[in-house]
Amino acid sequence: MAAGALRGVLWPRAAAGLRAARAALAAPSGARAASEMSKDMMPGPYPRTPEERAAAAKKYNMRVEDYQPYPDDGMGYGDYPMLPNKSQYERDPWYQWDQPDMRHNWGEPMHWDFDMYIRNRADTSPTVVPWHTMSKHFLLFLGTMLIMFGLGEIYPSYRPVGPKQYPFNDLYLERGGDPNKEPPAVIHYEI
Repeated sequence: MAAGALRGVLWPRAAAGLRAARAALAAPSGARAASEMSKDMMPGPYPRTPEERAAAAKKYNMRVEDYQPYPDDGMGYGDYPMLPNKSQYERDPWYQWDQPDMRHNWGEPMHWDFDMYIRNRADTSPTVVPWHTMSKHFLLFLGTMLIMFGLGEIYPSYRPVGPKQYPFNDLYLERGGDPNKEPPAVIHYEI
């Protein structure tokens, strides 16, 4: 009886000790999830005075002349800088970036919609051929193809084909021929 009572007391104590040890090994104190952003990385309130504007520019490692926040239209951008809508293709590929795959330096603010302007998405760099020339060429190609498809529907052309050839004397038995008779010879060619 006493051994059963002792076992009942020691078991919860041992389980609590194992849980504490497992928790200590799983995450050291002060560790947070990787998805959380610290308070200094979150946008602050919209800057209303020149002093707040200068403090926000300093926070984002920008000059006061270059700092332009998003408009205070209730979308929650706060004091985050409004960067130009340029893709990463427009940035110098030969520069020694801190993060070369993103063409981004440490401490440099990222575009609010940076995932829209990464290198496997939209390319906003200027093109060699003007837009109106590209659109004319595309419309000319599209019009030519539509005319060709229309002519193909009006005047269809088919490849000449012979009758379908089957093995075993044109499937004589499979098509209900008499197995006791010799099937007629089927010749699909002339020499």
